[in-house]
Amino acid sequence: MKAPSKSDLYRKLPSVDEVLRDPDLADSVARDGRAAVTNAARKVLEALRQEIDSAPLSAEALDLALSGLATAIERELRRAVGYSLRPVINGTGVILHTNLGRAPLAPAAIENVQNTAAGYSNLEFDLATGERGERDVHIDRLFRGLFAAESTGRDLSTIVVNNNAAAVWLALNTLAAGGEVIVSRGELVEIGGSFRIPDVMAQSNGILKEVGTTNRTRIADYEKAITEKTRLLLRVHRSNFQITGFTEQPALEELVSLARARRIPLVEDLGSGALFDLRSVGITGETGVPESLRAGVDVVTYSGDKLLGGPQAGMLTGRADLVRRMRSNSLFRALRVDKLTYAALEATLLAYVKGDHDSIPALRMIRASKQEISSRALALAAKLRGLADVDIEILDGESVIGGGAAPSSTLQTHLLSVLVKGMSADHLLAQLRYAEPPIIARVQDARVLLDLRTVLVQQEPAIVSALRQIAEGPK
Repeated sequence: MKAPSKSDLYRKLPSVDEVLRDPDLADSVARDGRAAVTNAARKVLEALRQEIDSAPLSAEALDLALSGLATAIERELRRAVGYSLRPVINGTGVILHTNLGRAPLAPAAIENVQNTAAGYSNLEFDLATGERGERDVHIDRLFRGLFAAESTGRDLSTIVVNNNAAAVWLALNTLAAGGEVIVSRGELVEIGGSFRIPDVMAQSNGILKEVGTTNRTRIADYEKAITEKTRLLLRVHRSNFQITGFTEQPALEELVSLARARRIPLVEDLGSGALFDLRSVGITGETGVPESLRAGVDVVTYSGDKLLGGPQAGMLTGRADLVRRMRSNSLFRALRVDKLTYAALEATLLAYVKGDHDSIPALRMIRASKQEISSRALALAAKLRGLADVDIEILDGESVIGGGAAPSSTLQTHLLSVLVKGMSADHLLAQLRYAEPPIIARVQDARVLLDLRTVLVQQEPAIVSALRQIAEGPK
């Protein structure tokens, strides 16, 4: 039989109008609109035309493709009008996973965001006086209460900007523009996204003055560097790395004493900004915001979506007179956050006020014991062991906090090791990402590993369902 020509194959393609009359697309038209379905149909048909033009497509292959035309159009429609930003299941064991959005919000925070977003709010309206108010009051009152014990007679205040980099910039620009900022060479860090402290300082119009060496800086180095041009002493959390071995760093109390004696503000960029004692979960060497304020630091900057467990934000907490100056900076308005961030942050802080740390997902994950995770892993493994061609093991492992917090600390955990017969680990990893919702795992020793520390309990059925579909589908 003579093979069909390209012209013969082109004639098999239906028109867009014919496609839209397909009853299988009626629900799609009703749901997403005729225009969106029309665009999707055109793209699918154009792809078939390109296949006919560039490849020796048989009549049988084309007929098969046309029989699944409605399905292909629905898939294209979902890609075109579906959300790009999607929830995923974090099975990596990295709690504050920057690529996966860092800290998940508490249910109370989500509820408060929803209530605030659904209508109007008193964001900048004083209900008592009927006059214009300030948006800072919604969280400043809570921070004042949380840090009351650390105030040591000082009036402390807090303002919020869109992230910690902005907080550092605002502090430097307000307190040190045109003057020198003294910082240890060992603290001139670069973290994710090429964020470098020297670059932020340059943008703020502060003049960097390095002291000490990469591994050793003494309080005398700071003292010798102070001149009439000095406007600020800066201490920076090293974030995602540590210097070990032959090292030296001044105690925070030494820097506080020097700053007070020379009447120069001391700013500390804490980065992660824990509000609870990490030593309670066996993590040492990570200074929290209360400790810095208690030591007498003038201004502390820290993140909202890391160890605090809230939304992305940058906080500046410290002496009220310095915070007022930063709030009066003309660029503060460009850095401030919206009502949804305030809503999420207020609900998160209320959990701290109530001492309800386990209601904050990130903190609950950090505090979860190895035994608790083991029990969940055993229960999930029991549901998966009935699947044909699926090999399940439970292994000892380690979780990490991530997000630049406690870089050398690990949390003991149990890992769910998954192997599907006839499928490589990388292929299984990809199949999990194609699941709904996508499941993000990791590979080690040719096996896919899932750490339930970072998986919400209500997400476990989705993991079982996804692995069942993968195991039963084509390899």
